Amino acid sequence: MNQPTLGNPQNTIAVLQKYNFSFQKKFGQNFLIDTHVLDKIIRSAEITKDDFVLEIGPGIGTMTQYLACAAREVVAVEIDKALIPILEDTLSSYDNVTVINEDVLKLDIVKLAQERNGGKPIKVVANLPYYITTPIIMGLFESHVPVQSITVMVQKEVADRMQVGPGTKDYGALSLAVQYYAKPYIAANVPPNCFMPRPKVGSAVIRLECHEEPPVQVEDEKLMFRIIRASFNQRRKTLANGLKNSPEISLSREGIEQAIAELGKGASVRGEALNLEEFATLSNIVGRLQQEENGTKA
Repeated sequence: MNQPTLGNPQNTIAVLQKYNFSFQKKFGQNFLIDTHVLDKIIRSAEITKDDFVLEIGPGIGTMTQYLACAAREVVAVEIDKALIPILEDTLSSYDNVTVINEDVLKLDIVKLAQERNGGKPIKVVANLPYYITTPIIMGLFESHVPVQSITVMVQKEVADRMQVGPGTKDYGALSLAVQYYAKPYIAANVPPNCFMPRPKVGSAVIRLECHEEPPVQVEDEKLMFRIIRASFNQRRKTLANGLKNSPEISLSREGIEQAIAELGKGASVRGEALNLEEFATLSNIVGRLQQEENGTKA
């Protein structure tokens, strides 16, 4: 198996010129051209020869080459048809890589893990376009795909948002969702000059180590996330108003006020003051009160 060649900017440029490749704005393409960052990603993802790795958005195959050298097997999912012939070329000497031309949100990853990894948890590595980071990460979590860890390059502010706690300005629905499913850890900050073309913002590599069991006990996961979304939809508003204004919460005004009081919070508390455990408790209270209200109406 050959040593990776693509972390070097000259080689990246040569490949792009050979195929007359033009960057697609709609796919948010920025290719990594820094070998130190690539090494750091592989290290923080803790890839070993036992691992099956799903790579999302391989681009021209830069990180794929590094992953192929470190892992047992790599499946790289690329949405852009124009990149497929390039990947066939840049990955031709790696016999443990399969490229799939598909939108990862439509891919049956559970089936893939079953077929290629005996249903054991897989490792996901990605250098994601910023506009699609959240849908992809949440899609992996919510579909309960067997994933051990997700190591992704994301916009710096998104990485910050994933790991902060209550009371900070970046804290929100994404922080809570990520922390419910995984333990986030920022492995590296990556300046714009490590990419081609250069993005306007700084990036970060964040590793999400998936929990085997959620850190909080919640009876209805979907209800909890509806409550979380409603709490942050209008940040200036109190928690009570956020919940009352949400079409997703079917509880009377009195019921909402009672739930917040039972949680032990004052009427003026805002959603951003609650931690994950408090949201889980609130969700369990709201679920019970909804049943009581529906019971009396029936």
